[in-house]
Order: sequence, then structure tokens, then C-alpha cells
Amino acid sequence: MSKPLARAATLGLAGCHVCGKASPVSLGHCPRCGSHLHLRKSNSIQRTIAFMFAAALLYVPANLLPIMTIYEIGGYVTPKTIIDGMVTFWKDGAYPISIVIFVASILIPFLKIVALTWLCLAATGKVHPSPAMLGKIYWFTELLGRWSMIDIFVVGILVVVIQLGNYMSIIPNLGAIAFAGVVILTMFAAMSFEPRLLWDQLDRLNANHPNPNKRET
Repeated sequence: MSKPLARAATLGLAGCHVCGKASPVSLGHCPRCGSHLHLRKSNSIQRTIAFMFAAALLYVPANLLPIMTIYEIGGYVTPKTIIDGMVTFWKDGAYPISIVIFVASILIPFLKIVALTWLCLAATGKVHPSPAMLGKIYWFTELLGRWSMIDIFVVGILVVVIQLGNYMSIIPNLGAIAFAGVVILTMFAAMSFEPRLLWDQLDRLNANHPNPNKRET
């Protein structure tokens, strides 16, 4: 049986999170760019859970409270939620815009919260997935992170399509604040998560159960 490969952490080496250079963590700062060196992000799980919990609290009002109020000539005042906008575009036959609103504003934030929650459970040993599953879920989370700013473009689309100059004006509402909070907090949650904790937990699990066929999944 081959010996396990030496890990950078056991050798006291840390990869710089800015330039990627591996240096002894005892230096304290990267000799190339001067950034702080650390083996693992401190309190990563606690900070990630805190950001996700706050995002989950804002997720419901972000979708149920009016995101904007439309003032039309004649004194008509119409509050619009994200769901209202999605339904309106669907009824008007603008199916692509309606689908984009649903995916970007409702589905992606929800999936990000669920995926990060699952990763935190895996990093703390509450669930015991296979390495392949860990890689797929983390890759999926990274993929969702690339589309975080599409939420902002969705709001822009709604404003541009509805705005009609002097005939109509749009005022942001409480739903917009909650919606922005969800976007920002989920981004902070993803940035706070330390993926190397997943592999640390997997190594501990393999050390306790050398034979994967005898280990429960």
C-alpha cells in the first residue's frame, strides 16, 4: 500500500490567497505580495452559517414584499414584487425575460443557500459524502457564484422595460433592500467558506474508516 502524500499544511506551507505562492506559514506574510498567510480561514464555518442564516431570513421578504412601486398618470399606484414581474412578463409572452427573472432572483439564491448549507454539514462531519460528490457540489456552488451579479441586471431589466419617461415613474421599495441583502450576504457566505475543510474532514473520516466499503455513506 502506498504511503499517503504529504500535505502542505503538515509541512507548514500555506498558499497565498492572492498570488498563489506557497510559503512557510511561519513567515506570517507572503514574501511575494505581502498578503497575510493562513492555513485555513479562521471561523470559516461559523461566519458562513451566520451569513447564510441572515440571507435565508431576507429571502422570503425579498420575494414577497414589493420591490418597486409604479406611479402612473392618473394617480394609479401599483406595487410590484419580483413574482409579479415574472408573472406579468409571462402573460405578455416575454417568456425568456420571465425565465431569467425566475432563475436569477428566485432559484439561484435558494440553490446557493442550500448548497452552502450542505457543504458546511460536510465540513463539520454531519454528512459523509463521497469525494466525487464533494467535488461536484463545490463545483456547482462555484458555478452559481459566477452568476451572483445577474440579480442586479434583472432589476435593471425590470426598470428599463417598465420605465416610460414622463408617463410613469418607479420608486424602489423594501423588497429591493431585502433582495440586495440576499445577494450580498450569499456572496459573503461563499467567500467565507473554506473548501479545504472538506478535505480535512474527509482525511479524518478515512483515517477512522480505512476501508470505504465498511463505511456508511
